[in-house]
Amino acid sequence: MLGVLWSEHCSYKTSRALLRRLPSSGAGVLQGPGENAGAVDVGQGWAAVFKIESHNHPSAIEPYQGAATGVGGIIRDVIAMGARPIALLDSLRFGPLPASRHHFDGVVAGVGGYGNCMGIPTVGGEVYFDDCYAQNPLVNAMCVGLVPVNRLMRARAEGTGNSLLLVGADTGRDGIHGASFASVELDEASAERRPAVQVGNPFLEKCLLEACMDLAHTDAVVAIQDLGAAGLTSSVAECAGRVAGAGARIDVSRVPRREKGMTPYHVMLSESQERMLVVVQRGREPEVEAIFRAWDLTSAVIGEVTDDGCLTVVDGRHEVARLPIPLLTEGAPLRRLTGIAPAPRPSLDIDQLRPLVDPGAALLKLLASPNLSSRRGIFRRYDHMVGDSTVIAPGGDAAMLRIKGTRLGIAMTTDCNSRYCHLDPNLGAQLAVAEAARNIVATGARPLAVTDCLNLANPDRPEVYWELEETIAGLALACRVLDLPIVSGNVSLYNDASGKSAIHPTPVIGMIGLIDDYGRRLQAGLRNDGDFVLLVGSSHNDLGGSEYLKVEHDLVAGRPPALDLAREKATHKLMLEAAGADLLRSAHDCAEGGMLVALAECCMLGGIGVRCPALKPEAPVRVDSAFFGETPSRFIVSVPSRAMPEMQTLARRHRVEISLIGLAGGDVIEFEGQFRVSIADMRQAWEGALT
Repeated sequence: MLGVLWSEHCSYKTSRALLRRLPSSGAGVLQGPGENAGAVDVGQGWAAVFKIESHNHPSAIEPYQGAATGVGGIIRDVIAMGARPIALLDSLRFGPLPASRHHFDGVVAGVGGYGNCMGIPTVGGEVYFDDCYAQNPLVNAMCVGLVPVNRLMRARAEGTGNSLLLVGADTGRDGIHGASFASVELDEASAERRPAVQVGNPFLEKCLLEACMDLAHTDAVVAIQDLGAAGLTSSVAECAGRVAGAGARIDVSRVPRREKGMTPYHVMLSESQERMLVVVQRGREPEVEAIFRAWDLTSAVIGEVTDDGCLTVVDGRHEVARLPIPLLTEGAPLRRLTGIAPAPRPSLDIDQLRPLVDPGAALLKLLASPNLSSRRGIFRRYDHMVGDSTVIAPGGDAAMLRIKGTRLGIAMTTDCNSRYCHLDPNLGAQLAVAEAARNIVATGARPLAVTDCLNLANPDRPEVYWELEETIAGLALACRVLDLPIVSGNVSLYNDASGKSAIHPTPVIGMIGLIDDYGRRLQAGLRNDGDFVLLVGSSHNDLGGSEYLKVEHDLVAGRPPALDLAREKATHKLMLEAAGADLLRSAHDCAEGGMLVALAECCMLGGIGVRCPALKPEAPVRVDSAFFGETPSRFIVSVPSRAMPEMQTLARRHRVEISLIGLAGGDVIEFEGQFRVSIADMRQAWEGALT
């Protein structure tokens, strides 16, 4: 019990002190870190509950079940807050194709299989490919749920004598040592840890979801806690640990089992899926058990809340374990390591790059890059319309779902450029927050709050611990400036194969935003012939860490694009004010691939081309940087001609530069005298890369 709860995966003993630097409070925050998930007030009596978590090591060994049970676990975190899950998102990393096809196909199938069976739409995400993930694929899953504010639950074992009810699946030996497995590097023997990978049953979890939603009709339930990593040991200790002086007594002989010969050791450490712990008022167990019986689910009273501050485990008449709750939940000694900056990354002399000769050919090559190509082949395997709430489907900047019975829309996204974080983890983390916020803003929604998943290699190595320190410092700075509290999250360390294949720092940002009327949402595709197509924001020589530099010059070098957080914030305000005034017909964030790739995506998504004068950037900006540089704080927008005077006025007021790219129309992108590419040719390159 101490081993699993003091593992890195459960105790956060390496990162806990650093995580205190992150902002977690703000207007609208109902629940910050420390519970199963975070929650924010979105108005009209509703709270949005959301969290992102990793399931990396299990997915490396067993891709389908690793991804599927990762989805199942994050769903239960949201259910435990009393919320109904309404959407799933993912953030995936693999080695290059086709070598990583086994991991890629298995993970995508696992995410889709579990979410589809649960009837929860998978509406957004991201997928990237890099050599550093060949042995360490990353599988991060995010879930968003809704609950009336007055029904928001916390997992607190309150009330001495109240009963502990174990509900859902019977307990087996699967997943034992899963928490410990997630706290070590992968090595040649990792395949032998396959029994530590849990096996999911989404149909049973669907029944568990509906039964937990029915609990809202009774006041007999004090708390609900997910059984995830470390199983009963973690769930009972954490639930009691949130109440001063509380303890619990568990009788493992009462735990329903699906295998013979299980010892108390097996029962307390099992990570069998689709199980929840419910704290029920003493004497009212029958009415709660009746709810689970109606859904054909097993439920059993396995113990009670005590006031002795200890977790006591008995097997019938025999006491087999007794430990102080604080020792289990807070007793792991914090590890205070020393970070040392690694050797400087390769520098970039932009003047030594060969000049861009054919922008059209470079554009097609970039669109065919696996890191930029269409994800349609992936999200078509997910049911993103189930539930009838999705109003912006996958494929754009951010997804959006409506809150039924209101005009409110919840925008959501995941984002991270790990190449930036490899070159500069502090700046890379800031850029991840800024781009996630731009994704939300591009839909017309206001960014509200963040959940993060910090994926790094072995922190015992000083350079990796330095990356962890710098990553958290960058997140803290960006979130404070942009007024974005981090209300939940996860840290996944030891994503390293025997010290030979360390991943890049990958701080995945999950973010939600709010729009008061989803009927006024924006999407990326161009909508009308004759509209003015504008670039909001200015371009610089930002080729460091870019996809263009990698694809065209086979280089990963330089410093990531410079980020001015004050300018970023001003650009968001301009965009939201313009959207609120109905000046914009479409909006799209400029991100990987730069302005020209973003423009091509606008054309393909809308089926409308753009005719532009020759692009002649002012010195010292190079033509390749103007086309493909990844300068942040920029959007491609389309506006009707009548809106131009007001757009210019708004831009001056917010001190944000806007410039005319061209006019929407036709079926090509043409920059006069420089290149001409048809939408059909772009689509052929863009849609074929992952098939």
